[in-house]
Amino acid sequence: MNKEQFEKENIFGLGTTNSAFAKYFIGESYLNPLNNPKECPVFLANVTFEPGCRNNWHIHKASKGGGQILICIAGEGWYQEENCPPQSLKPGDVVTIPANVKHWHGAKEDSWFSHIAVEVPGEDTSNEWCEPVSDEEYDKLGD
Repeated sequence: MNKEQFEKENIFGLGTTNSAFAKYFIGESYLNPLNNPKECPVFLANVTFEPGCRNNWHIHKASKGGGQILICIAGEGWYQEENCPPQSLKPGDVVTIPANVKHWHGAKEDSWFSHIAVEVPGEDTSNEWCEPVSDEEYDKLGD
């Protein structure tokens, strides 16, 4: 999907360069917060990935509750949990990521991709960023 087509689908907008977390991504990502986390215990943000962009393996840690929900809204992407096959993502797909599960997500090689990231409230929550998804791992994904 080219950028012009993608921007028509991406109803929540590109946002700004995700510079605060750039070291945890291969490629360029963008962040558009949809609410103020100080006003609500559930934080939502539209995260956009340029073609080929993906985040590092990571874990949303919690002693109770926690995790993340991805609501795919535009383009095509990937989601993968450790020791599981990759999952192809398209608009309308919803991924529930339990707390304490190592995973990554990002765009397909030839498509922009956006999802709404929903941070699930929990106790003792934190994110652990791990190693990058290597080009070799990523290039094996196919379509």
